[in-house]
Amino acid sequence: MPTENLKITTSEGHELSGALELPTGLVRGAAVFAHCFTCTKQSKAAKAVTQALAREGIASLRFDFTGLGGSQGEFGRAGFASDVEDLIASAEHLIDRFDCQILLVGHSLGGAAVLAAATELGRDNVAAVATIGAPSDVPHVLHNIKGDLEEIESKGEGDVTIGGRAFKLSKDFLDKTREIDLLDRIGGLRVPLMIMHSPTDEIVGVEHASNLFTAAKHPKSFVSLAGADHLLLNEADAQFAAQMIAAWAGRYLPQKDQLEMPDQGVIVQTGNGKFGTEVHTVSHRFVADEPASYGGDDSGPTPYDLLNAALGTCTAMTMKMYADRKQWPFDGTRIHVTHERDHAEDCDHVLDENVQIQALNRKIEILGDALDGEQRAKLIEIADKCPVHRTLEGHLHIHTEVAQ
Repeated sequence: MPTENLKITTSEGHELSGALELPTGLVRGAAVFAHCFTCTKQSKAAKAVTQALAREGIASLRFDFTGLGGSQGEFGRAGFASDVEDLIASAEHLIDRFDCQILLVGHSLGGAAVLAAATELGRDNVAAVATIGAPSDVPHVLHNIKGDLEEIESKGEGDVTIGGRAFKLSKDFLDKTREIDLLDRIGGLRVPLMIMHSPTDEIVGVEHASNLFTAAKHPKSFVSLAGADHLLLNEADAQFAAQMIAAWAGRYLPQKDQLEMPDQGVIVQTGNGKFGTEVHTVSHRFVADEPASYGGDDSGPTPYDLLNAALGTCTAMTMKMYADRKQWPFDGTRIHVTHERDHAEDCDHVLDENVQIQALNRKIEILGDALDGEQRAKLIEIADKCPVHRTLEGHLHIHTEVAQ
């Protein structure tokens, strides 16, 4: 999927560094992801969730909070209130750009931040909220700070260590972090909420998820991330969380840029990637693309993949239909189709030297041992009679007109 690097200006006047994951096809919605305490937009969870959402047509922004990663400002003087302001600035950027309600997703303290930001942005702007390993009380994060907090209180600032990294924190940071009553804010939240948490989370205990769930109003959902650590360092855990959020969000996000399904044939429309193209059939939707080696995003089959698939699937269906009609013990078929562009060099039946000769090579395997030799031979003969085969070998005309 294409990734767009961007800068977002906060109310304090400094710039946040963001990465917007765009769908290869059309944009159906937008989301903002808030990373965990002292993490960055490059965390495993941040990348997994935003990329999974983009695959579902949801443009997804991950960004660095003030003073972290590539963002300007001083982390040690920001505090939780600053995180919420960063989120609001990022959310408003997406709302203005895509003109739709958005999804807010937050990991750890980022989860607490999206809950607080959602109450300020309101229902007109926020379609749904999802949290991963979020604390139910913001001051909980202070337990993960190694340093003399009492000395910071008396002197105004001091050196601490968070997650093995050195920071200088101010008294103002501590005060702003302690003053938030998150559960009270959640009580006023009136948007769909999904809470994801691991029962074995050693950083933020699962009781926090219970507190959040109890305080929230319906519609609310809980998904257990059993076996996962707090940071979702295991790729499989990060991907599971991402897929669950993507599936759940589709129920609540308003659908924008939605192509109508055609009555017949297919409709295709260019998307956001270099080659990404959205394909709509009478009842299905998918994206066609080119591989990364060709400059694409590899987010879907190539046009020639689709051509090969048309012949292969039609062949398989025709063989099965014939076997079923004959009531033969058919165990299925496996068909490998490849496209050959320089077939003229390997054949002796070229009629015109100016005509480019191409070929589709089809290798058919009949599965199982239930059919006898005569039946197998007949099915191979029937393969050449499939409708797509006949279309491709017939005198095919393509008519083009300009749509009004």
